[in-house]
Amino acid sequence: MRAIVISEPGASDVLRWQEVPEPVAGPGEVIVEVAATAVNRADLMQRQGHYPPPPGAPPYPGLECSGYISALGEGVTEWEIGQEVCALLAGGGYAERVAVPQEQLMPVPGNTGVREAAALPEVACTVWSNLFMVAGLREGETLLVHGGASGIGTLAIQLAKAYGARVIVTAGSAAKLERCKELGADVVINYREEDFAERVRGEADVVLDIMGAKYLPGNVDALAIGGRLVVIGLQGGRRGELDLGALLTKRASVHATTLRSRPLAEKAEIVRGVRENVWPLVATGAVRPIIHTTVPMEDAARAHRIVEASEHVGKVLLTR
Repeated sequence: MRAIVISEPGASDVLRWQEVPEPVAGPGEVIVEVAATAVNRADLMQRQGHYPPPPGAPPYPGLECSGYISALGEGVTEWEIGQEVCALLAGGGYAERVAVPQEQLMPVPGNTGVREAAALPEVACTVWSNLFMVAGLREGETLLVHGGASGIGTLAIQLAKAYGARVIVTAGSAAKLERCKELGADVVINYREEDFAERVRGEADVVLDIMGAKYLPGNVDALAIGGRLVVIGLQGGRRGELDLGALLTKRASVHATTLRSRPLAEKAEIVRGVRENVWPLVATGAVRPIIHTTVPMEDAARAHRIVEASEHVGKVLLTR
């Protein structure tokens, strides 16, 4: 088969569409004929040499995919050849075929095409696990989402609103903020023009943060009494100063999570939660994938440049 190979760590031009060995379905796995995958920040980091795949994962980028089951490994009983599916991956989505543990498969949800579904697995699992399983976001609470126009941000807005939360977002342009409002955001903040901490101070029951160190003090200021800060990215650095006194006063907590390296059992629990709680909302149209553009998979370098420019809203898909 063919896949996108990282010839060496570097800029987008190190991505090569070339022949690689076929995947084999092990016990409990299926082979998915990939129709589409999506570009995530983790893929850019992997290309640059900063985020290697976990042991046993394919070396090719791609944390999610959609397509059709083409082969079943031993012990697979829930799925059938030819079934339309999407999947959460530890890697390997930038390829014609990929082996997937059956626990990380999801049916293509209603109201969604098979290629369009590639925009959902990673963001749905990230948002559901962090906002609801970790932070316990409840109806009537206030959520602050940084990067509201990102793939994660656009889904977080919709899902939080569907569960009755008030949503505040940050983004870096008027156009992005307008899209966030269209998706249901109640308050929008241009982080280039305003200090989000001053605007939100003490209001946020939950903060979903992609920045890390740079936003740590401001995020703590933004937390309400009993607030929960969930850090899922480090775009603003790894090391910051944490005011423990402020946390104590607010009886607040800080959580830091990743999805890619979790054990299979934890991923399976998250996937079950998404199928039970998010997929019905997708089927009704209350939550939908937001897709900025699609790019042929062999032109993955161009897709990476689009994401690196940070002018997109939602997901950038690679299609076959």
